[in-house]
Amino acid sequence: MIDLDDTDRTLLRALAQDATLSAGELGRRIGLSQPAAWRRIRRMEEAGILTGRRIEVDRQALGFGVTVFLGVRLATKGRVSLEDFERAATAIPEVQVVQHVLGLFDYRLRVVARDLADFERVLRRRIMTLPGVGNVEANVLLTEERRPGPLGMAETVVKP
Repeated sequence: MIDLDDTDRTLLRALAQDATLSAGELGRRIGLSQPAAWRRIRRMEEAGILTGRRIEVDRQALGFGVTVFLGVRLATKGRVSLEDFERAATAIPEVQVVQHVLGLFDYRLRVVARDLADFERVLRRRIMTLPGVGNVEANVLLTEERRPGPLGMAETVVKP
């Protein structure tokens, strides 16, 4: 664990907004030289605070207009291993995320589909046939707001 100062947190906020920025551009945006920004990024990577950079895919642009969160309760926990369910669920291309959770359901799945008819096909033919599936509850995503935090600081405006 390393201590983060305000400059580190500002750097994290800038990276959360756009992880493709170079160390030079990040430095210019927050008032650091390129080498200083690079050293801070490298230090946070080595400490495990930064674990990678990702590209965000616009599912709508690819024709996947529906996102559904499924709560899945396994019917026969003793007869089907969790690993079997997880392996089968992750093999379905429309299933983007598989989360083993504590609570009313055993799993939470994030499923994308072209439209509701496509989702119904995926649900009936793929998800309901997974090993051990019992009860399923669907929640259709209407809107989503993404926040980069928590970064342990008040809002910091980073100049574009």
